[in-house]
Amino acid sequence: MARTPWAPGAPALATAARAVDEVITCGRSAGAALASLANAPDRAAIRAITLGTLRWYLRLAPAVEQLLTHPSGVASPIRALLAVAAHQIEYSRNVAEATVHAAVDAARLLGAQWATGLANAVLRRFVAERAALLARVDAQLPARTAHPAWLVEQIAAAWPGQDLAILAANNGHPPMTLRVDASRMDARAYVAELEEAQIDAYPVQWAKSAVTLNQPIAMSRLPGFGEGRVSVQDAGAQLAAPLLRVRGGMRVLDACAAPGGKTGHLLEQAGAGADVTAVDIDPDRVGLIEEGLRRLKRSARVVVADVRDPGSFWDGRPFERILVDAPCSSTGVIRRHPDIKLLRRPGDIPALAAGQLAILRAAVTMLAPGGRLLYSTCSILPAENEEVVTHLLALEPQMARATMPEAGALAPGALDRTVGVQLLPGAEAQTDGFYYACLEKTTAGT
Repeated sequence: MARTPWAPGAPALATAARAVDEVITCGRSAGAALASLANAPDRAAIRAITLGTLRWYLRLAPAVEQLLTHPSGVASPIRALLAVAAHQIEYSRNVAEATVHAAVDAARLLGAQWATGLANAVLRRFVAERAALLARVDAQLPARTAHPAWLVEQIAAAWPGQDLAILAANNGHPPMTLRVDASRMDARAYVAELEEAQIDAYPVQWAKSAVTLNQPIAMSRLPGFGEGRVSVQDAGAQLAAPLLRVRGGMRVLDACAAPGGKTGHLLEQAGAGADVTAVDIDPDRVGLIEEGLRRLKRSARVVVADVRDPGSFWDGRPFERILVDAPCSSTGVIRRHPDIKLLRRPGDIPALAAGQLAILRAAVTMLAPGGRLLYSTCSILPAENEEVVTHLLALEPQMARATMPEAGALAPGALDRTVGVQLLPGAEAQTDGFYYACLEKTTAGT
């Protein structure tokens, strides 16, 4: 029998190392770095290794670097490979020695024959000394929790007493939660349908259309997914459409709509006669909105435009409802996108907040008197949330807080803020981190 040219797992380690290197060195998102693997037979393993390494990179890289005489002199793909292998040694069930063997072959696959001896020596030492190596790293909270120091400081300042739980939640694995199209079937009926398909799931008690799977599965295995009866959407994200209180016949604007999950939910809530415009600045992501609407068998006006320039897409007729799900730091969804910890910088937050305020002010010009606006982010930083809304209310006297349920009535463990409501990642409701604030346009100041 012919011998396999590489140790088992070596190609997956090499591909994961390339993806990690693209994130660390080139600043690409993990999604972009993994995009070319859509049809790869081992894509699930590569994705899991890549995301796991990124999740723990800020703990693993300093541990490995203690074993390198000149870390900066080692080519970045090989440094990424060492981190990937260290992740498999520390966090997977694989036999450590087998991982070392695979990493040596992965170095060859990366075109770095010169690095095979380095990978073998460093990783064998890591296996033997990792308890002591990691103990030195773990002396500092940011490295122990694999978060950048600036983010640890901001989370601690915003959420004293809850910061450690947030950091732990960010390193957890999120549940796979679905939104059942309530116009077509009931969530409990869908749970029964899943049971028939031998898929374990349970209805989320506080979100009437939400169903959570006990184990994530491929979307293609979900009964009714292809026909649009069910979508993948965090239970926290499912609060947006009901908070906006859309009714049939209303003109509705989804101002930062991609990838389109909330657009679909708004159309479902609006029912017959829905007049929804979905706007996003990114042409590629607008394609995701259109693809999703086709699957859901729903229609909306989908536009590529910068919502801060209403004249580029707006006909001048006011919208009665506007959703501003603003671009943000995404610090509430780190558990789904661990690359955020490596890509975000402290200077991003003021710039994002300025952009959020600009989007809100443009939305105000398009909102009908008496109309309702929902501002939402997947951030847990007050600078992007209640501080932005407070600033808007000071600048736009015709805007006022609108009625919305108290936090506890929205989701278990949700928190009332000076303006709006915050869900923290994990927490009692087990959602991602989201912020919501409901506003209305009055005639004051006009």
